[in-house]
Amino acid sequence: MPEPPNAKSAKSDNQPAPTASNFNRQWLQIRRPIGPIGAVIAGIFCVLLCLAAWWLVTKGETPEARLINPATLPSPIETWETMGSLWGERRLLENTWVTLRRVSIGFMLATVVGVPLGVLAGCFPPVSSFFAPLVIFGRNIPIAALVPLTYFFFGIDERQKVMFIFLACVAFIVADTANSIRNVGQTYIDTAYTLGAGRRQVIMKVLVPLALPGIFDSLRLLFGLAFGYIMLAETIKLGGEVGGLGNLIWMSQRQGPRAHIFLIILIIPLVALVIDQVLFWIQKQLFPFRYGGQGWLLRGVDGLLHVWENIKSKLYRPTPPFDRVVAEYLAEEANGLRPKYQPRPENLGDWKP
Repeated sequence: MPEPPNAKSAKSDNQPAPTASNFNRQWLQIRRPIGPIGAVIAGIFCVLLCLAAWWLVTKGETPEARLINPATLPSPIETWETMGSLWGERRLLENTWVTLRRVSIGFMLATVVGVPLGVLAGCFPPVSSFFAPLVIFGRNIPIAALVPLTYFFFGIDERQKVMFIFLACVAFIVADTANSIRNVGQTYIDTAYTLGAGRRQVIMKVLVPLALPGIFDSLRLLFGLAFGYIMLAETIKLGGEVGGLGNLIWMSQRQGPRAHIFLIILIIPLVALVIDQVLFWIQKQLFPFRYGGQGWLLRGVDGLLHVWENIKSKLYRPTPPFDRVVAEYLAEEANGLRPKYQPRPENLGDWKP
């Protein structure tokens, strides 16, 4: 049965034809979320556009027919063809592992030192003022300038690479941790004091838990930067040790092929992206109230803390106040449960009947 004209017009009104204005409303509206599918499409389009530009400037059979000489920039196909030698002859996987190990150890050391100092600086302004010159110096010194300094003090072995990452990151960790502590509202502190909390409890039970999401997010971003910093320290290696990705770039620049440089430059962001996604998953599981995860790790941490509190309560029983001890003793003495207390002369100064 044919539809009435009014139905066709209503249908056309409900489903307008795509126009430029619809595109602007869907994709170019300020702060309008596009959803996960739209984000993936936009990212893939960016990658394809970059590959197309790379192919365009390296298109041609002869160097004269190309916009950029192949000795400077090989084509995508020529670059990929050297992947076998990079993987086998130059041990790509082993060098990647060495770089990750150096970054992880140095960054963990910077975290162990920087986070407690940042908590103290965020809680106590005198501590913040005391460390302010070092933090300002550490955040503004050129990273490349740290390379010769670490050579002078730590040599050229593994210790130099680890300490380079430590020095490059610790000032940023202190500053970001202190800012996260300061961003906790004063209302939480006042409420904790009103409920009878002490200074240590306010720090450990209020400020640190509320600041942890921001601290972890800052550490996640700084780890990606540290993965790029290590390339500066890996230009020199000791003897026959594995030099890392930075040393592979330096060898490819000196000995060739140049295509290895571009392959490593492409591999480094991919490895950093995988690590960042793993850390982001951990972040969501630890702080589901902030990032929308299922909270699996948070429940595990809560369970471990509960077990620890039970063990601590059995192993450690705090000594009651002196007045309470005296009151209990006198009550037991009055009921005939203890003999009458006969204080010795040396105890008379402490006894309060």
